Amino acid sequence: MTVTEATRTHTAGATPGCVSAGKAAQELTLKRGEFDLAVHLGLIAVEPAAAGGRPRIRQQEIDRLRGLPGFPGSLRDQVRTAGTAEAATLLGVRPVRFTGLARIGCVTPVAFYLNRYRAVVWLYLVDDLLAFAAREPGLITGKSPAGMRTMLDSGIDRRARNWRSRRIDRLLSRAEDPWTRAALQASALDPVQLAEVVEDPYERAYLARVRPDSVFGRPGSVSGREAMERLMLADDPDEILWRRVNLTLELERARELRPAPRPGYDPGFHPARSGPARSRLAADRPAARLPVPASPQAGPSPRRPARRPGAGRGLLVRIGLRRPGRGDR
Repeated sequence: MTVTEATRTHTAGATPGCVSAGKAAQELTLKRGEFDLAVHLGLIAVEPAAAGGRPRIRQQEIDRLRGLPGFPGSLRDQVRTAGTAEAATLLGVRPVRFTGLARIGCVTPVAFYLNRYRAVVWLYLVDDLLAFAAREPGLITGKSPAGMRTMLDSGIDRRARNWRSRRIDRLLSRAEDPWTRAALQASALDPVQLAEVVEDPYERAYLARVRPDSVFGRPGSVSGREAMERLMLADDPDEILWRRVNLTLELERARELRPAPRPGYDPGFHPARSGPARSRLAADRPAARLPVPASPQAGPSPRRPARRPGAGRGLLVRIGLRRPGRGDR
């Protein structure tokens, strides 16, 4: 048996009753882009990916979806998207009017692609468009409100910001580990902003390592990846402050759970995990090489520099969300 065959056998054995994303898309009669969007929106449950692997879907989940009333049209309708021209037609307005509504945040993009000029083309869920039209008929017909014209004249464009927020919030809804949640908040900050909030380089490296990749929204082309990286970064002062505050709060919870790995520590050590597997691993290693991580009560390890008592709190004190303590004065 070759190495590749052995790897496939191991992967299949690790997730019995599961199929690949491509196979699942075929069985659900969805295009791959539609399938990825359905996963992103939480319409299709996926099994967590193993290290270096890809998420897989249980056959039971596929059977459940195939048994829904109106399948496959009902599922496909939930992930139907429209660009500016089609969206304007659906709402019965001119494209320039729809673009203005999107720029001020009346509708939020759910995806994007790059056209042949490498310009970002935003896509919107048809269900969102129809819901907006039913909710705000006054913005669809008649003269644009004065407030809308004032906002547009100022050059406001919230499409990228709202797309970021929607994407991050969706990923946060599936993340339980505080370090993973902190990594999602950090993904919207550029390196300079991130270094100001997370001074420890080992923590920044750990955040980069545990940040999850969304199954949906990973363009394969170089230009697509570059566009994704640009769009992921917050560019408005209010948004930057919001992400910094949330990152600080998530970091406090994460540090209480476990420290970020550092040189000289067991990279597989997880204080929240224990059991026979961990005991066997420790028994197989020479005692002299076994690291001794610090417990939450024992204080910092000699190999880890002590963190300042007020570290991570200065930002909250400066913006008035925390009363200054003795270490902050």
